[in-house]
Amino acid sequence: MEKKTLNQEGLLSLEQPLIRVPLEQFRRAFKTSQKYIEKDLAALNTASVELANRAGMGTTLADDACKSLDAMAERLGKLKRKLEESKSEELLYTQRSKLRLDHLMELSSMTAADSEEYARWSKTRLDRILVEFMLRQGYSRTAETMAKESNIKDLVDIELFVQSRRVVEALMNKSCTECLQWCAENKSSLRKMKSTLEFNLRLQEYIELVRIRKLADAILYARKHLTPWAETHLKEIQQAMGLMAFTPDTTCENYRAMFDMDRWHQLIDQFQTDNYALNSLTSQPLLYMTLQAGMAALKNHACYQEANRNMNCPVCASDTFGVLAERLPSSHHSNSCIVCRITGNIVNEDNPPMVLPNGYVYSLKGLTELAAKNNGNIKCPRTGSTYHISQLRRAYIA
Repeated sequence: MEKKTLNQEGLLSLEQPLIRVPLEQFRRAFKTSQKYIEKDLAALNTASVELANRAGMGTTLADDACKSLDAMAERLGKLKRKLEESKSEELLYTQRSKLRLDHLMELSSMTAADSEEYARWSKTRLDRILVEFMLRQGYSRTAETMAKESNIKDLVDIELFVQSRRVVEALMNKSCTECLQWCAENKSSLRKMKSTLEFNLRLQEYIELVRIRKLADAILYARKHLTPWAETHLKEIQQAMGLMAFTPDTTCENYRAMFDMDRWHQLIDQFQTDNYALNSLTSQPLLYMTLQAGMAALKNHACYQEANRNMNCPVCASDTFGVLAERLPSSHHSNSCIVCRITGNIVNEDNPPMVLPNGYVYSLKGLTELAAKNNGNIKCPRTGSTYHISQLRRAYIA
């Protein structure tokens, strides 16, 4: 029996986030350590120089000098603890990267798609994909349980999604605090991405103050948090200032849209988009991407024609997979492939296509089965017309 060749390149093309996510997290942890060192050592250097100058001038008391030295020692102790925490994170991400590379390297020794080794590897991959999908949908506990039972905790990013879920839940509860904190932690990366998330969060907090008619607080908030964005968002800020002249029930379309509670959902979408980009994650779950790749290979124009739908084709299921495949391109087949509507089997030289007088084509096996049940007569499944088996004509596939 001929072995099915394994398309390793095709499989690995979807696995970039598996490696890039821990590397991105390692890079961020390392940069955080650098910031701690630069900030604290600069402060300690300044304090020690000042102390040395005062001591040289004889303007400092022994007790004051001891207090300054104690403060510097305490700061060094805090720096040490911070660096130890960062070091633990870096080791975690390094170990995670190694395990993930080992997981992908297993594929290089596999050549057959129907081998037991590949079946086990595929099971692990499927578990990863399902856990990632559940994490994106907010089912963190279920995802964590499955990851633990499947022994793949190092192959999925549970902590990352749990953290982002906290931000999403805060936004769902109409609070920007968590998301603003996230923006502060990732300020430089968001600036490089030219993200407008922080401005939109500040604008939303301003809108909420206007909504409850705390206009004096809204003015103070705008001066502090909106005016620094004037260079890039002047038009939006000017419109926001006009919002104070309106109430949430206004009929003015521009300002009614600003009061619209749907803005919170837009903030959630923007946060998730920026968070995925920041952590090298795909905008869509890997489950969708793999399903779409498979459905694109199956999809053809007949899938969306009621009379031509095949019960064994997932794309033909208009209420489930068909919806996901709607915007996908149809597959390209250089050779014709006909599936019998009666048996669901592929029509080939061993089961040739036969044409009824009304022009519909079915497999010989399917038509023979129908004729055997009806004294040699065949009732066309589509039109209901009846013909004798002797009226069949052989068709040839180009």
